Amino acid sequence: MSLRAAIATAVLIAAAIAAPPAIAGDYANFQPIGFSSDGKVFGFEEYGIQDGSGFPYSSIYVLDTQTDTFLPGAPVRAHVEEDNGALPRARRDAHRRAAPLIDAYRLLDTPGLLAAYNPVTESDAADHRLRYDAFPADPPFRKTYELQLEEKSLAAEGICKDLLKDVKGFRLVMTEKAGKPVSEVLQDDSRIPESRRCPTGYRIGGVVTHVDDDGVQVHVVMVLVKSLGFEGTTDGRWIAVPFWPAR
Repeated sequence: MSLRAAIATAVLIAAAIAAPPAIAGDYANFQPIGFSSDGKVFGFEEYGIQDGSGFPYSSIYVLDTQTDTFLPGAPVRAHVEEDNGALPRARRDAHRRAAPLIDAYRLLDTPGLLAAYNPVTESDAADHRLRYDAFPADPPFRKTYELQLEEKSLAAEGICKDLLKDVKGFRLVMTEKAGKPVSEVLQDDSRIPESRRCPTGYRIGGVVTHVDDDGVQVHVVMVLVKSLGFEGTTDGRWIAVPFWPAR
């Protein structure tokens, strides 16, 4: 091998080692922020790097857990149109913009409990089933819950009509409540909001719980929405489904 060829080979090897791994899809991380002291307000952040553009983003959602609606001023979104490590800047920007809501309800004072987490990286875990205890305790005192998610096909609307024959909605059912079998529907889609873009599937991603001093509980089911992404890949974004077990 000539000296020139050897140098060229070395450069190619170095470039391959230095290059970041290819991103196949854009699955957002989620970070619970916390609850109001009475559990009636919950906030969380999702953040990541956009597939395709490589731009970082952060979105902060603050919702009323009784009506399952966003509070005025939410969600708060931030993105930075550059790569090379700008994700912390996007997250700081989102938190700065959301600070009035976070501070008004003192969400950082009551973080709640990440009672269950079922990430897409957990290869042996079930997408559509999650069983968890509402709070940590010795076995005789635990309150166990189970959730089942069923995907359903719905007619594609808007821009999705040009991309998919149908889109996916879901039905979320609680099948165990404080250790007893039940069948309580927590959500049953009849149409798909535009904010989900063109959903192709779902995963029960986790549950965040809050238990007050009187034992009143609120649970927030974190559902990962899979949708069409860049050049046929999959994007993953989060929605929250709150429920109050005693109601």
